[in-house]
Parts: sequence; C-alpha cells; structure tokens
Amino acid sequence: MADSHAKNHDYHLVDPSPWPVVSSISVLILAMGAVQYLHDGAPWIMLVGFAGVLYSMVVWWRDVIVEANQGDHTPVVQLHHRYGMILFIASEVMFFVAWFWAYFDASLYPGEALQVSRAELTGGQWPPQGIETFDPWHLPLINTLVLLTSGTTVTWAHHALQHDDRQGLKWGLILTVALGALFTVFQVYEYQHASFGFSGHIYGATFFMATGFHGFHVLVGTIFLLVCLLRAMSGHFSSQQHFGFEAAAWYWHFVDVVWLFLFVVIYIIGAGAPAAH
Repeated sequence: MADSHAKNHDYHLVDPSPWPVVSSISVLILAMGAVQYLHDGAPWIMLVGFAGVLYSMVVWWRDVIVEANQGDHTPVVQLHHRYGMILFIASEVMFFVAWFWAYFDASLYPGEALQVSRAELTGGQWPPQGIETFDPWHLPLINTLVLLTSGTTVTWAHHALQHDDRQGLKWGLILTVALGALFTVFQVYEYQHASFGFSGHIYGATFFMATGFHGFHVLVGTIFLLVCLLRAMSGHFSSQQHFGFEAAAWYWHFVDVVWLFLFVVIYIIGAGAPAAH
C-alpha cells in the first residue's frame, strides 16, 4: 500500500494551502482601502489589507522553507524556482524601464515636457530653470560606493556558503545588511536636503519616482537578506541547497545595477548646475 503512494518523480506536489486565497483577499482589501484613502478616506482599511499581505507573505514563505528542509525541493524544483526568480527580476527591470523612459522623454524633449511654447523652445532646458540638483560627486557617489561594496560582501557570503564556511556566510550577510541600511539612511538624508520637491514640475516627479522606488527596493532587499541572516544563524542553508539565499543575492545585484544606471543618467548626465550645498 505504501509503495503505491511512493513518489517516483522529481516534482513536488504541494499540500492544499489557504495562503493563495488569503493573500488574494488581502490584496483586494489593500487596493480598495488605498482608493478610499486617496479620496480623503480613513487609512484603516488600507492598513488592514497591508497587514494581511505581510502576514500571508510570512506564513506562505514559512511553509516553503519547511518544504525545503524536508527535502521536497529536488534539483528539478530548484530549477523551476530559479526560472521564477529570473522572470520576477525581468518584470522588475521593465518596471524601472518605465521610469527611465519617463525621465528620458522629459529630458530629451524639455520643451514639450515643460509646456514651453515654440517661440520659447530655445530656452527649454533640462533640468528646468531654477532647479538646483545634487552634486553627483558628493553623497550620491558615497551611496554608489556603499552599494558596490555591499555587492562585494554578499558575493563573499555566497562564496563562503558554497565552501561550507558558516562564519564567512554570517559576516558577509551582516556587512551587507549594514551597508543596505546605511544606504537607506543616506538617501533619507539626501531627500531631506533636496532643494526641490516632488510636485510642481516634471523633474521632481521623475527624480523622486525613480530614486524613491529604487530606495524601496533597497529596503525590501535589506529585509530579504536580514531574513537570510537569521536563517543562517539558525543553521539553515547548505552548500548544495540554498536557493533562498541565492535569490536574495540575485535581487541585491539587480538593485546594484539599477542604481548604477540611476547614478550615471540622473545624477551625472542630468546634473545641470549642482546646488552649492
């Protein structure tokens, strides 16, 4: 009888789970609450939906970790996880392409973006007149070095894990999480000292949307790596099976590459006249 139920394939058939339904309902509540909040409503419905989304993420991924520790993630299953992560990062690339496209469209045709008349088109400039941009060789350069260094430390952690160096794995992750948090602190400081705001002109809108969403991804990646650090301290991951950490490292390298584009395109090429401060 037992032999008839033995698994003779490399795939894992997941047990029935309530989390897809719970997460779908939570996202619906979050979206409805956000619409109400944007129309001057109370934020409570949105916050309830957001809490439901966070809860669904925690318990669903907890079950995935349990499956991995039980040996259900065979090489074939891990390969499909990799395909899924690659597609997710590809969708994130296209997400940022939209913000870069908006920035390029406004910067290459400032007359149209700034609604300058044809008679005044020769005066159309980018950044718009009166905008004092950041000096790219000050805080933005420091943040670039911070992120590049964090890419090095997460690679060190990955290399250490592949060679069963648990201490190297932990210290690499500790440094990466610390550098990710430092980047966020520097970006918040930069925003606080910006000489322009989000609203009122296309430059502020495109600048804060592109850099702000990147900052959000840095925060998500930092939490992702912090979870990997806690799992590593609990004895999770092995040199043969560690896709959870590998996915976090891929995501972090993606965040690094996006920042390099932001630094070159927005901070250097689109600098204009840097602010004196």
